[in-house]
Amino acid sequence: MRIAVIGGGPGGLYFSYLWKKRHPDAQIDLFEQNPAGATWGFGVVFSEQALEFLRADDPDTVEAIAPRMESWKNITLNLRGESVEIDGVGFSSIGRLELLTILQQRAHAVSVTPQYETLLQSLDQLTGYDLIVAADGLNSLVRRGFEGDFGTSLSYSTNKFAWYGTTKRFETLSQTFVKTDLGTFNAHHYRYSPSMSTFLVECDAATWQRYGFADKSIEQSQAICEQVFAATLGGHRLVSNKSVWRNFPWIWNERWSFRNMVLIGDALHTAHFSIGSGTRLAIEDAIALVKALEAERDVSTALDRYQADRKPIVHKLVKAARTSADWYENFPEHMKLGLMDFGYSYITRSGRIDDVRLRAMSPAFMARYEASKRPLQQGGSRT
Repeated sequence: MRIAVIGGGPGGLYFSYLWKKRHPDAQIDLFEQNPAGATWGFGVVFSEQALEFLRADDPDTVEAIAPRMESWKNITLNLRGESVEIDGVGFSSIGRLELLTILQQRAHAVSVTPQYETLLQSLDQLTGYDLIVAADGLNSLVRRGFEGDFGTSLSYSTNKFAWYGTTKRFETLSQTFVKTDLGTFNAHHYRYSPSMSTFLVECDAATWQRYGFADKSIEQSQAICEQVFAATLGGHRLVSNKSVWRNFPWIWNERWSFRNMVLIGDALHTAHFSIGSGTRLAIEDAIALVKALEAERDVSTALDRYQADRKPIVHKLVKAARTSADWYENFPEHMKLGLMDFGYSYITRSGRIDDVRLRAMSPAFMARYEASKRPLQQGGSRT
């Protein structure tokens, strides 16, 4: 089978590697418009189970990635100069470029040679392939060419965000919420190497407008963000990598394939950065697609199976991501809460965690939270 893969991100690379490893005689051509060493953003976050979803099928890749990851067990929330830790919510992270390098090496080891700096202008350039895997992200050439056939929907969150890095090391995944004279900001920050951290800055639309960010250069916006989060950065600077202000795009496709074309990763669906699952979803899509193609002899039947098996799983996670994003759309209002109520509101925002689960998962936080409620219940004031 001749397969064309468009996009050299984690999803495209991993699909190419996995298929070629299992089917050495297959022809796979991977096309990526950017150079091999180019990437947008800084760190990639995985939940506590990190790469366990890979271990059963591909332990070698897990062993290559896991030692390069930074890990922690708690989330730290910072509000009005106070902090609260939510225990038992572990994450791991790795530099996006480092992850891509590892996946590139694994693809090369099974004789997949990506064609970098190759911009496809038209799908007419891909005639003769049995399957076209669109792993080309938000602006997918395949999806944009057949939006009606894929049943594509696209909308945007109202908040603005800019993705920076910094040399400041953070011991946990942290969130800092700051109120200024002109509005409110939130920063998502976590280390992805011993010496570098992601620092994603978010603000509501009203704050963005009051600061006049629409008329600011990248350097001017960066300077303002450094000033707003000066206490958090502790003298460190922000690092820009095309760090422009954006609105988060919500992409969903009702139909995951059309003719011999199939979508995976951000070309297919997006999940808000507040739940940190975009890269994992892309890799899991690749695994599901490989399994469907191996289970069915006919490509069309296999693509139908891929959607049937995978879509309910993705839909559930994307629904939770939208609920989480809704909380962030209103974070200035949540900032008016007391510290413990704010922490409780934050950790239960997606609707997937109730009190029973939270007591088991985060006993120290829940003990502190429930203690903060008792004085109020007894007729006193809340501490």
